[in-house]
Amino acid sequence: MSAGRKLVVEADGGSRGNPGPAGYGALVRDALTGEVLAEVAESIGHATNNVAEYRGLIAGLAAAAGVDPSARVEVRMDSKLVVEQMSGRWKIKHPDMVPLALEARELAAALGSVSYGWIPRARNAHADRLANEAMDAAARGEHWTRKVEEAPREPDPPPRPASSTPTTTLLLRHGETPLSIEKRFAGIGDAPLTPHGLAQARAAALALKDRGIDAIVTSPLSRCRDTAAEVAAVTGLEVRVEDGFRETDFGDWEGLTFAEAGKGWPAELKAWLADPEAAPPGGESFAQVSRRVRTALDKLKVRYREQTVLVVSHVTPIKLLVKDALGAPMPSLYRMHLDVAALSSIDWYADGPATLRAFNDTHHLPA
Repeated sequence: MSAGRKLVVEADGGSRGNPGPAGYGALVRDALTGEVLAEVAESIGHATNNVAEYRGLIAGLAAAAGVDPSARVEVRMDSKLVVEQMSGRWKIKHPDMVPLALEARELAAALGSVSYGWIPRARNAHADRLANEAMDAAARGEHWTRKVEEAPREPDPPPRPASSTPTTTLLLRHGETPLSIEKRFAGIGDAPLTPHGLAQARAAALALKDRGIDAIVTSPLSRCRDTAAEVAAVTGLEVRVEDGFRETDFGDWEGLTFAEAGKGWPAELKAWLADPEAAPPGGESFAQVSRRVRTALDKLKVRYREQTVLVVSHVTPIKLLVKDALGAPMPSLYRMHLDVAALSSIDWYADGPATLRAFNDTHHLPA
């Protein structure tokens, strides 16, 4: 395996009663493909939620080291306590946590690098399921473990030579929705297309029919899937869903106008506008979104090397791709305007910088 491989650790733990019958679960994914490389889970008898969560983190880091000790690891957990403490932003006060945190830090120090990010429980479902299986066993009084190591792999193919032929992404924002009409925060809520939005999607599809598209990739949200379906209908291509291209989770601001968010959370909104690491209450920061969009792009460039790919997505992911193509700073997101059903285009070169060829093209849209 190549040095510096990028891995994702998803970990969770819990107890029935806090303290009570406890267990943890963790898994390791390849960050580029999403493939699950290892799983581990264990019932740990009687313990608190926090102890079980730390045990899950420790097991996940150890499993990542077993896959590739030089890996760059992104840890994702729905425990804000563990994420904040391991990131160094919160102090560790409880004596039961101190030795566990030290063990986790020792494991992390032996890896290439480790970063920590909080995710909602709904997006940690795999690790949560493993942890619940372990808690079920603990409640029955059983000592139960699960350990699935990485399967043997074929030798990596020899690297392909650098090419001057780019991988081209045609970036299409979804059509109009009720929330976009009223300029409300529209994140992971599944707002549908309006009838006008569907007409916009069909107009975009006709404009794209003869653009030589080799593949269609879409955000999992229905407003993008329905837009992508119109292009698929005229091109005959299948649609591949990529979660990394979904919109930002705006948390408590979902469905609100900018003014409403500012009235309810003035300090939080000011911080969000000033710091890409700041997140809406219960949501994602732009920095978190940027990391998953880059991973999704990396996967796309491997899967569709030197091809033309339509990516149907949202305002934030498309702006982030444009920002990266231009080498612009994060505040540039606030200086871009992207209309519904607008087209943009970027060429990504394996042996050089990217080129932005079009941005916010709306000539194909009906009046």
